[in-house]
Amino acid sequence: MRPLLYTARFCVVCLAFVLMAALTPSAQALEAQVTRFLDKVEPGDLVPGADAYGPLQDNAAVVPALKDNTPIGWVFLTSDFVSTTGYSGKPIHTLVGVDQSAVITGVRLVKHSEPIVLIGIPDSKIKAVTEGYAGLDLRAEAESGGSAHDLDIISGATVTIMVIDDSIVRSGLKVARVLGLGGLAPEVVDEGPKLEIDYDRQETADWLTLTGDGSVRRLSLDVAQINEAFVAQGDPRAVARPEAGPETDTFIDLYMALVDVPSIGRSLLGDAEYGNLEKRLKEGEHALLVMGRGRYSFKGSGYVRGGIFDRIQMIQHDVSARFFDKQQHRVGEIAAEGAPSFSEMDIFVIPADIGFDPAKDFRLQLLVQRAVGPIDKVFLTFDLGYQLPLDYLKAEPVAVAASGTAETANAAASAESVVEKLWMRIWRGRVFDVAVLGVAVGILTLVFFFQMQVTRNERFTFWFRIGFLTFTLVWLGWLENAQLSVVNVLAFFSALTNEFSWDAFLMDPLVFLLWFSVAAALLFWGRGAYCGWLCPFGALQELTNRIAKVFRIPQIEVPWGLHERLWPLKYMIFLGLFGLSLYSLDVAEHYAEVEPFKTAIILKFQRAWPFVLFAVALLGAGLFIERFYCRYLCPLGAALAIPARLRMFDWLKRYRECGNPCNRCAKECMVQAIHPEGNINPNECLNCLHCQVLYQHDQKCPVCIKKLAKRKRFEVQTGMRKPEPDAKKAATVPAE
Repeated sequence: MRPLLYTARFCVVCLAFVLMAALTPSAQALEAQVTRFLDKVEPGDLVPGADAYGPLQDNAAVVPALKDNTPIGWVFLTSDFVSTTGYSGKPIHTLVGVDQSAVITGVRLVKHSEPIVLIGIPDSKIKAVTEGYAGLDLRAEAESGGSAHDLDIISGATVTIMVIDDSIVRSGLKVARVLGLGGLAPEVVDEGPKLEIDYDRQETADWLTLTGDGSVRRLSLDVAQINEAFVAQGDPRAVARPEAGPETDTFIDLYMALVDVPSIGRSLLGDAEYGNLEKRLKEGEHALLVMGRGRYSFKGSGYVRGGIFDRIQMIQHDVSARFFDKQQHRVGEIAAEGAPSFSEMDIFVIPADIGFDPAKDFRLQLLVQRAVGPIDKVFLTFDLGYQLPLDYLKAEPVAVAASGTAETANAAASAESVVEKLWMRIWRGRVFDVAVLGVAVGILTLVFFFQMQVTRNERFTFWFRIGFLTFTLVWLGWLENAQLSVVNVLAFFSALTNEFSWDAFLMDPLVFLLWFSVAAALLFWGRGAYCGWLCPFGALQELTNRIAKVFRIPQIEVPWGLHERLWPLKYMIFLGLFGLSLYSLDVAEHYAEVEPFKTAIILKFQRAWPFVLFAVALLGAGLFIERFYCRYLCPLGAALAIPARLRMFDWLKRYRECGNPCNRCAKECMVQAIHPEGNINPNECLNCLHCQVLYQHDQKCPVCIKKLAKRKRFEVQTGMRKPEPDAKKAATVPAE
């Protein structure tokens, strides 16, 4: 009856969440983002003289700023028009006011998730720089391509300021053109046939051909040009600190190519490296190869400091992308014949969801900085333009409807079907990865179902577990980055209370399969199926602890009273994060850094030193207390343990003697999940199956030893076996 009752409760909870998702409308679906922030700023702060906001316009996400019910300007939110993101990977929301002559009249930063600002730099500094854009003439920006003004960058917040600058200028130009402010005309829409990359063209070329036809583009700056550029900028601090050395020395020699184009990619990377790139790229993603030499690095310090490259960004009209360390791959050499040597060669992945079009021109913007004090710097930007040669493009095929008109067919296609097609393509492109994970989960399932047969041999069980954990850490974690996180749990609940869609969860096949496996395992075995076998960071902890034991590092057994009181810490952490997510998912994600998964698994310790120190400290504690983080701090483990109470079966077998008088299993449990009285705590058990090895071990389990001795005595009495001198001794082995 109890399993049926638990199942019924589980179904009721799921039904409640589904109804909540169905009945709760999405804020984004009901209104433009700009209306969410208008109550945070007075109209007069954005458009001087305004005393009220008007209604949202039908043709654009803008609202009029009114004075005595007469429009004197317009107000918009940058994130309604551009998708530029900063360190956090999320938009920086800024309200901007603009007048009829296309001059920005006021700017207010209303929301951001930037950790650089949240942790170190005063928010007031960022807001002061943002408000300084009042007076910017968008007509001049339109004529100069957005470079008619100087950047006022705060040291330590380079990327954040550049994102704000980029979003204000590009969104302002879009609004001005839509509304016709200052005489700016709307951009002409190309209605010709849409072009796409010709993937059938596979021939290769040498370096001279690639640079000659524009497949590879170059930006070369010498010391004299850099010094002249800073003189023209006019900052006396920068002018007083010129770049040293001969004026003809190369400051930076920068090259760029779009290498997901087969001919270009095979020419520059070689067949093997291009094949690896094809496997890494997901549907809709593109790849830039950036090569550089000279005294200035295009990568800068962002990769080491915070996971983002702060010296380069890709810009295509109203689309831009900054590259995170997860989107970067080093290249060993250039395969094209005649290619020069470079000190830096890196591939950067352009995300699929930003709207990048490889057939249109774009530019790589390089940020050049000059130190003018102990912490102060002055900045300039240079653009390397790129246009993919037409030889690599072909007309995109247009589906024709039965009536014979392409327009009818296009009208019938919905955005939903496009998204569905995208995730289906992603799955088809990762069939091998899905198959490998499916086999691994299948093997693990068989092990759990036939655990008594598997655990008969202690040596086999030990090495099977070591091998599986190595697979989990290396392939699932470090190679495939399939590390689940409490952020996934929080995002799922957030999706349930907003506009739920399976599409977002289906975009990563391995993570989706892991969550599906976890959901099934919770009903059968509890959280241990994932935490004990499929968690890469858990595997890293256990394997490092095994190595520590080999080197005889002493193991600390936490006293039971203290151990029992430390258990609730992870539940408190999870509930705190869950409560924060109800207030703001952005804030919750920020504090979810209590998980070291991103640092140790996703980024492989290539991160800012505080994050690395935190992860190393946890692993260090795990050398002395096995699975220290899993036991006491892991919010994901706590999140999985709560629904695991609904599990319908008790698979782990126990004797009546377990706990009284024998405590061997409790002493050898790696996470002390067995109570002194012999009961296994399912919330803490990691299903390592060691207790099942002991359950049938005829040299360690007193019950098995007695059974073996009794059987031997019976065989001697019946004449089936000769007496053995140690049979009596074996029968009297004391219980541990």
